[in-house]
Amino acid sequence: MSDLFAPLYPQHLATVRERADRALALGGYDHLLVAAGTPPGKFLDDQDYPFVANPHFRHWLPLTDAPGSWIAYTPGSKPKLVFVQPRDYWHVVPAAPHGYWVEHFDIVIVRSAAEAIAQLPAGRRAVIAAACPVTDGVEANNPPAVLDYLHWHRSYKTPYELALMREASRIGTRAHRAAEAAFRAGESEFGIHMAYLAAAKQIDAELPYASIVALNEHGAVLHYTHFDRTPPAASRSFLIDAGASAAGYASDITRTYASPHAGEFQALIDSVDAAQRGFAAKVRAGQSYPELHIHAHHVLAGVLREHGFLRMSAESAIESGVTSAFFPHGLGHPIGLQVHDVAGFQQGERGGSIARPDGHPYLRMTRVLEPGMVVTIEPGLYFIDMLLAELRDKPVAADIDWAKVDHFRQYGGIRIEDDVACTDGEPENLTRDAFGMP
Repeated sequence: MSDLFAPLYPQHLATVRERADRALALGGYDHLLVAAGTPPGKFLDDQDYPFVANPHFRHWLPLTDAPGSWIAYTPGSKPKLVFVQPRDYWHVVPAAPHGYWVEHFDIVIVRSAAEAIAQLPAGRRAVIAAACPVTDGVEANNPPAVLDYLHWHRSYKTPYELALMREASRIGTRAHRAAEAAFRAGESEFGIHMAYLAAAKQIDAELPYASIVALNEHGAVLHYTHFDRTPPAASRSFLIDAGASAAGYASDITRTYASPHAGEFQALIDSVDAAQRGFAAKVRAGQSYPELHIHAHHVLAGVLREHGFLRMSAESAIESGVTSAFFPHGLGHPIGLQVHDVAGFQQGERGGSIARPDGHPYLRMTRVLEPGMVVTIEPGLYFIDMLLAELRDKPVAADIDWAKVDHFRQYGGIRIEDDVACTDGEPENLTRDAFGMP
């Protein structure tokens, strides 16, 4: 795959350097220091949590296993990688840097974090690093002026980044196919998850987020990560929200399936799928993401009415909060180096925040879409006991077919999610494209 990424990397790095130059000038700094980070330790234990490299570090180079390492950049100079390769017989030592990107860095290999810090330039330094655990010898300052600028421009993916996100989508869809097959074969949630990992060829710690593998009514728990070890007596429905990683870039994919005996639920899935495709088609330059989210509520209200759950108009369902009981989360979020990527609410490259629309507290993006952005589109309809109980106490309860709602509780819910890139023209659906590939 390096043949695919190598030609795109030099321009990506040039873009990252240009952004760093401008960010440092805005903040009044001479050097940018980016820590890969170190894994946090477990409380009262001598073990660490899995290591996840700082996304700012991964933005510069495709290096995900480099605890204690640093990137040091001074405008006008070649970026420097200070790579920690400890003397250690307890753990696997990270391999020396290699690949299509190494020629673009001055690389210094050291044996300890302290030696790495000694290699960093002095002076006015913008230090992007986690505040905990503390790094002795270098204080993380994470200057807002620098971070605001870098976060804003991280919204616009380079061709190199888009190539990696396509690869993450290919890995994720391959694993989703395996998960569906395991569901059809009657596996438990745990068994389905194991099939997913095997097909992705990634362990849990390598995935961009904890997988949601939910059978039957468990699909009503938005972040269900329990993994029952025993298959249910009957597997009626299956919701899987799981992604994959490619050099630190994420895919985020959700699909919902019905058993062959759950035709009524399959019909509802088909309607949500059609709606989702319509929302994804609107990922175009100039589209307000909050307005797209509100549009989704109108369309989903129509789906609920079409399938006999509601007797009220779409407008009434939205104004009264009925749609929010069935679709309580946001339509999606930015995605890239992080699953919920930065700057979703940011007003401009100098910071600021764009408020969510009233009544939609869980929306994760309020910006207008522009070419280069990648967002998820993930509408859902759920039968959540807590929210439905609250709805029963409202006057609009009379316009809801509660017998039908109660019957559908056994299926949990539906969510369908694609990763979609905004371009100068037609949107690029990374997920659907990947599902269409062998």
